[in-house]
Amino acid sequence: MKTIPETDLQFICNIQTPCFQSLTTEETEFVRSSKTQVLFRKGENLTKQGTFSAYILFIVKGIAKQYIEGENSRNYNLRILQAGEFVGLSSVFTGNIFSYSAAALTDCQAFLIEKETITKLAQQNGSFGFAIIKRYCEQNADLYINLEEVLFKQMNGRLAHILLYLNKIKQKTPDIFQLLVRKELADFAAISTENTVKLLKTFEKEGLIQLNEKEISLIDILRLQEISKKG
Repeated sequence: MKTIPETDLQFICNIQTPCFQSLTTEETEFVRSSKTQVLFRKGENLTKQGTFSAYILFIVKGIAKQYIEGENSRNYNLRILQAGEFVGLSSVFTGNIFSYSAAALTDCQAFLIEKETITKLAQQNGSFGFAIIKRYCEQNADLYINLEEVLFKQMNGRLAHILLYLNKIKQKTPDIFQLLVRKELADFAAISTENTVKLLKTFEKEGLIQLNEKEISLIDILRLQEISKKG
């Protein structure tokens, strides 16, 4: 992790997200004085599950993966984090530790904002507090959807769901599949790497996708949607 000073050409002055637009000039200056701009290199952890959280992050550039660490190096990938998203909001409302890990898939530029700053602003500025809580609830809703996919679908349904999910992200990040190894795809679908590779080859034989090394192109989205739906 590298701190980006205000004199650096990469420095970004303001946080471009609607919830911060409701702040007064004094509140904006309060945020500015309590934030640090940093650069995470590809592969570095933005947050580490179980560690103390003194800040939350706001991603300015780049993408990362949010995941839960299990035993024996087994992880479950929850979702892709993109520019404009907060990381670590749960620690503001529910405790002093990060409940998940996040790792940079590309170089990521982010603001580190002191947690107490967010708490104070949420208490004194109703519009800001509402926007932050809304984002937190939206993130929780996404997690419930992910759990439903894992708990109630067979392997082919899970993988089809993940391919469709990543294909939407591909619109903004064309190289998303190239940034993920097969194990990471498997960790999204909560299945083994071996089964992931086998299912991908089966999907290709059935004309659903096209494989080109790490790149995956979705050919028959309607059939993939049907597989995802029926599980």
